[in-house]
Amino acid sequence: PIFFSPHNPKRLYSAGNALFVTENEGASWEQISPDLTTNDKSKQKSSGGPITQDNTSVEYYCTIFTATESALEKDLLWTGSDDGLVNVSTDGGKNWSNVTPAAAPKWMMWNAIETHPTKKGVAYLTGTRYKLDDFAPYIYKTTDYGKTWTLIVSGIAPLHFTRVMRADHKRDGLLYAGTEYGMYISYDDGASWKPFQLNLPMVPITDLTIKDNDLIVATQGRAFWVLDDLTTIQQYDPAITSKKLHVFPMNEVWRIPGDAGGGFRGSLPTNAGSNPQSGAIVNWFVSDTFKVSDTSTKSSLTILDENHKIIKTYTPDDKDNKLDIKPGMNRFVWNLLYGPGEKIEGMILWNGVPGNITAPPGNYFARVKVGNDSTEVPFVVKGDPNYKISAADYAAQFAFLKQSQDKFNEVQKAIKDIRAIRGQLTDFVARQGKDCPADVKAAADTLSKQLTTIEEALYQTKAKSGQDVLNYPIRLNDKLAGVFNAANSGNMAPSKQSRDVYADIAGKCDVELAKLAKLKKEDLAKFNELVREKKLTVVGVKE
Repeated sequence: PIFFSPHNPKRLYSAGNALFVTENEGASWEQISPDLTTNDKSKQKSSGGPITQDNTSVEYYCTIFTATESALEKDLLWTGSDDGLVNVSTDGGKNWSNVTPAAAPKWMMWNAIETHPTKKGVAYLTGTRYKLDDFAPYIYKTTDYGKTWTLIVSGIAPLHFTRVMRADHKRDGLLYAGTEYGMYISYDDGASWKPFQLNLPMVPITDLTIKDNDLIVATQGRAFWVLDDLTTIQQYDPAITSKKLHVFPMNEVWRIPGDAGGGFRGSLPTNAGSNPQSGAIVNWFVSDTFKVSDTSTKSSLTILDENHKIIKTYTPDDKDNKLDIKPGMNRFVWNLLYGPGEKIEGMILWNGVPGNITAPPGNYFARVKVGNDSTEVPFVVKGDPNYKISAADYAAQFAFLKQSQDKFNEVQKAIKDIRAIRGQLTDFVARQGKDCPADVKAAADTLSKQLTTIEEALYQTKAKSGQDVLNYPIRLNDKLAGVFNAANSGNMAPSKQSRDVYADIAGKCDVELAKLAKLKKEDLAKFNELVREKKLTVVGVKE
């Protein structure tokens, strides 16, 4: 074993038959224990036979096979040897005590030691004797620094010898065990165990560790497996199944690009693992009495910002923001994206529609509603750890992108209004036929031309294909999209150039939008008044 002290990052331990320590990166080592093995000389002879010796180092015996320093108690050191001894020091190696479990069979290979994350003096020992044809599991627990030990293997199959056991960092009494035949779990501090295989292949488990609330599993199938996010495991309670709705606490989320943002190119190897889902993960349980057909219109998941302003709502009936929900466990992943800009069918834009805006770091909420039951849970989005960006810069970028997208949307809605009004004018005149008064037709034509002039300033109407914008200059909405894309191309506050260009384009947009507003309020009102004066039939039926 070789490991760093959890209390001093410069203090590195390594073990042979004794425990050694260095604080100068191995330039020199200090022995801080006596021989902590049986030191049985009969087991320390050259390996092999008279023809070929076989000293490749795997034959070494009387060796410390596992060791650790308690993360809770500084200088509390534990060692376990491959010949059956367990020793403890409470003073950083100055004094040692042999605390080998009295009931443990002889020649146990102590494979792993786990100290309790929150309780002093509590530790767990995992040992194997399969090399002696004893395939029984051996896990021992102490609550008094090794003075007494209890065997805790009830529920583990008799031949599933166990190499490692780890304690959960958040829920007291929740234990994970790796055996020759897969995983086991205990919710009562080892008093009873149950298989915990899920989709993990039935392979030997050689080691376990917990990092950022994920369970990492090393297998003798030469693979690493990760159970991402132990929250639902930690929150497990049989009482949950009697509730109509239970939403589990959410973890913090890193604001980093997901798979869609790039990554591996080409074909993945057949045995490649998959990355964890990227985004804010919401887990919830729905009673078995739930019926999708009964409550589909009443079920929703809403993401809100720190001011409880709605960002997005997902429902079973919304195909663009669809929420799949079923009885039992449910999971939804919000990709941290606000919605894209306003689209118009058939519109050709060189810069495209302003895309999704990634939520800045901060506090958010997820509200799950099923029928008449609703629960809201908070979660935190953290900044990308690969970049040193201040909260103010994140906020400035988000505000600028939102401002640019909102102005783009305002222009797009204006174009839709223009087309709708112009279409109605054309249809109205067409319905009147030859009976349409000349002054009414002239007024309609004038309005249509004014509308077209505004539209042509806002959008390049000559563009009928993606290449047409090379011949015809892009207009204001396309330029807004270009400014948005420039400011959205990295993690930084918008540049002065971006702000200046936006101010220029937005000012020109406002001029055209003001023209449209005046036209709708005054000119269109006058046209409608003229129609009423002429007492024209809006909808006629041919005889």
